[in-house]
Parts: sequence; C-alpha cells; structure tokens
Amino acid sequence: MSTCTVCQTDAPADAYLCDGCTYRLRVRLRQVVATLPLLRAALRPDTGPAQRGGSGRAHSPLPVDVRALDLLGPGHPVPIEDPHGDQTGGIPIGPLLAGWARYLAADYPAVWTDRYGTVRIDRCTDARPRTGTGIPAWSAWLQAYLPYAVTRPWAEEFYHQVADLVARIERVTHTRPRRTAKDAPCPGCGAFALVEREDELHIHCEACGHRLTPEAYTAHRGEVMPALAALALRIAAGQHRAA
Repeated sequence: MSTCTVCQTDAPADAYLCDGCTYRLRVRLRQVVATLPLLRAALRPDTGPAQRGGSGRAHSPLPVDVRALDLLGPGHPVPIEDPHGDQTGGIPIGPLLAGWARYLAADYPAVWTDRYGTVRIDRCTDARPRTGTGIPAWSAWLQAYLPYAVTRPWAEEFYHQVADLVARIERVTHTRPRRTAKDAPCPGCGAFALVEREDELHIHCEACGHRLTPEAYTAHRGEVMPALAALALRIAAGQHRAA
C-alpha cells in the first residue's frame, strides 16, 4: 500500500490517488460534460430592459455571462504570463482537458516493433480521441486512461486542476452533486448522520467521519433496521395506550 497524495489515506501500491479520490476525479470529468448545456445557456444575451432609478441599472447589461465565456472559449492549456493582470477566469475547459490528455500521452509508453523485429518502448506522440476533439471527447479519453494517470507523480496536480475547473463551473451553473441522507445510524458513533453523495465512492458520517462502501452500508442497514423498526412500533404503541 501507498498513501494518497490528496487525502492521505491508503492507496493501491502503484497509485498516487486512493480509490475514493480516483472515483471523485472520474465523476468530475463526467460532470464537466453534463453541465455543458447549462454553460451554453449562460451565453444567451440578457434581453431584459435596462432599469433607471431605485436599485436598477441605467446601462445595458453585458450580452453574455463572461464566466461562461471564459470556460467555453479558446485558450492555452497552461496559464500564460500576465504582467498587467488582464487575465481572468483561468484555463478554459477544452484547452485544460486537451492539455492534460496530451501531457498524459507524452508520458504513456508505446510498445512497437522495428523493421528488424526488435521490440522498442517509446512515448506516444499525441492523444487522439476517436470521437473528435470536443470537450466530451477529451473527457472520455481522460477517463479511459485514468487508471494509468493515477500511477504518475503528477496525478495530484491533475486532480486539483479538474476540481478547480468544476468549482468554476458550479459558480456559473449553481449545480452541486446530489446528496442523500441515509436512514440507518452510523456504525461508528450511532448518529443518524450518514450521507451519500454522487461524487463520492463511500457513504460517510458527517458526525464522526466514518466511511462505508455502498455494499457495507446495505449489509449494515439489513442488520440494524429491523430492530429499530420494532422499537419504533413499541414506542408508538406505548404512546397510543397512554393517550
């Protein structure tokens, strides 16, 4: 075993990210694609009339949400020098994903046989998604090569850049991963504080931090809920007799 460079928990021996952080990274790459319609909707001009007086504005609104334009527009895969502070918004989605795909490809070993039958190992020359070069294609390509990416020393930087990208998207779309409160108590502290999030591999307790896989939670719930249900019925029956 090794230690995850993101959350400092146990990770597979050859990986820099644990299973939970790898799962979260994969979900975030999917989330980038899922929120594209909302980002594109934010590019529609604001056609409401300009307001005068009170708290309204006396000037025409910006034609688009600049934050969405920053995310969907062209750009460089790495920040460029900005001595005058003119840059805003960060790296757009497409260049960031394409840049990481090409960086990964340049690190990925390519095995080939030369004209004399000798097997050689070089580096790939470029990333070539089969479905084009749009944001969905780059996201799918990165997800396909994620098992290799998490074994590289730069996996932590990749994780944080995608996390920052998703945070920028959420500020525009006002979306958040779904969270579901679970009805069984935490096996660690007994509190009814277990929560499942769609971007998390584990169900976790918000009171003590205990974590369960979905399979472990199902088994735990099957053990404790019948007794809790029976106790609730006895309490309800006692309250009914007292009334």
